[in-house]
Amino acid sequence: MKQTLLNAFATLNKPDFNFMNDEGLSVSRIRTELLSGLTVALALVPEAVAFAFVAGVHPLVGLYAAFLVGLITAILGGRPGMISGATGALAVVMVALVAQHGVEYLFATVVLMGLLQILAGFMQWGKFIRLVPHPVMLGFVNGLAIVIFLAQMTQFKVPGTVEVSGHGSSGGEWLSGSPLYLMLGLVALTMLIIYIMPRVTRIIPAPLAGIGVVAGLVIFFGLDVPRVGDMASIKGGLPMFHIPAVPITWETLEIILPFSIILAAIGLIESLLTLNLVGEMTEKRGGASQECIAQGLANTATGFFGGMGGCAMIGQSMINVKSGGRTRIAGIAAALFLLAFILVGAPIIEMIPLAALVGVMFMVVIGTFAWNSFKILRRVPLTDAFVIILVTIVTVISDLAVAVVVGVIVSALAYAWNNARRIHAHTEISDKGAKIYRIQGPLFFGSSDGFLELFDVENDPNEVIIEFSDSRVVDQSALQAIEAIASKYETANKRIQLRHLSRDCHYLLTKAGHLVIDSDDDPDYGLAVNYSVKTGILDSNH
Repeated sequence: MKQTLLNAFATLNKPDFNFMNDEGLSVSRIRTELLSGLTVALALVPEAVAFAFVAGVHPLVGLYAAFLVGLITAILGGRPGMISGATGALAVVMVALVAQHGVEYLFATVVLMGLLQILAGFMQWGKFIRLVPHPVMLGFVNGLAIVIFLAQMTQFKVPGTVEVSGHGSSGGEWLSGSPLYLMLGLVALTMLIIYIMPRVTRIIPAPLAGIGVVAGLVIFFGLDVPRVGDMASIKGGLPMFHIPAVPITWETLEIILPFSIILAAIGLIESLLTLNLVGEMTEKRGGASQECIAQGLANTATGFFGGMGGCAMIGQSMINVKSGGRTRIAGIAAALFLLAFILVGAPIIEMIPLAALVGVMFMVVIGTFAWNSFKILRRVPLTDAFVIILVTIVTVISDLAVAVVVGVIVSALAYAWNNARRIHAHTEISDKGAKIYRIQGPLFFGSSDGFLELFDVENDPNEVIIEFSDSRVVDQSALQAIEAIASKYETANKRIQLRHLSRDCHYLLTKAGHLVIDSDDDPDYGLAVNYSVKTGILDSNH
């Protein structure tokens, strides 16, 4: 165990805490970062409040999480430009815990969740995100865009009539008549400003300009539209250190551990996918292990300061990147602006019309959805198209973590099925009368039955050579298949020889022990070894 931890520390990529981009920090760059942070902070407020309602806790619990998780991950995270905070994917899991055991158990769960994420970072489990294929990423992005869009529909209902639960919002009375038309008009105006602003000037981030103009119009003309303050008051004090008031017993651990594992997994999956997405947009790779550790530290701290925990937020990260945020300054600024809103700016922030924030999120939806996927669906293999659609649907009707796991499993099964059909053999007779089977394609659990069907034991000569230069022995099922065919030739009093096995195959066969006990290097094939095999016995006469 000690050596494993030492190896983890030794191989962990050098953390990157650089606060500058490649161009350095100019006055214009700092201004862009600060304004981008302000834009993100404004968009964080209704999200944090809404997710707190979903989890069944006070709005300040969500706002404190957005502040603390956002600040710590902005400083320590693996990808500058990412924004983290309270998210819906975590909130829907938390609601059952809060309902059954209370908010103190939630805080304890978030602390343990963070510790598990720190462990995942040091063990470098974040690298497994590489196993997520591109079709899954496309489905994830499209599903997320749809989820963000649907989440905004709540703002088109009369404030105070919507019920929120672990299954999302339900009920509520839709706006109608003049209030609805006014809401739609303000949303459209916000989107228009965001679309036009970059063509006029880039001094002010387009989303911030849209929020500012629409908010100014609403306040100046006294328009009666839903505002941030209609959701809940965001006024509060500084988050205070607080040890969760739960009994330190095995029973408590049995309650919080399952929730902690689920929350840690969901949080890391969403954060690492966001890491990849932001990396593609900014053309810079991020540190997966560093991000895992940062998320863990953030959640551990949040649990001790009365927050509900969180993870990376793709919508807000997209706002930040599209507003010009490229360094850690934007994320830090967003967190500090959010704290300022809580402490002193609540009266002003609560006057902002929800229509302006909905318009910003609608533009995020348009920018996030992979519109080229409609063309891709017609050009990629049927299994990849199915995975894209499946992950999109599961993301919408279930949650992100389930969608990604389902997508990876289906992709893996499709890959195994396709490779299982690749196994075949070319045969020839050597000068000495031995029959040579030249195996092509990987030999593994999916192709082992097909491998056995390649041989004609009854009609083959007494000497048979199986040539593996174009194949690979992958797993125990492959070893079992080799032993099975060797047994058939043994029963028929015929000799079988294996040739040109690569060193990884050699390792598997040597490890099998009962099957292979001797070998010689083949001088004509650098990575190969020759074996003569009988069932349970190796004949060393090569």
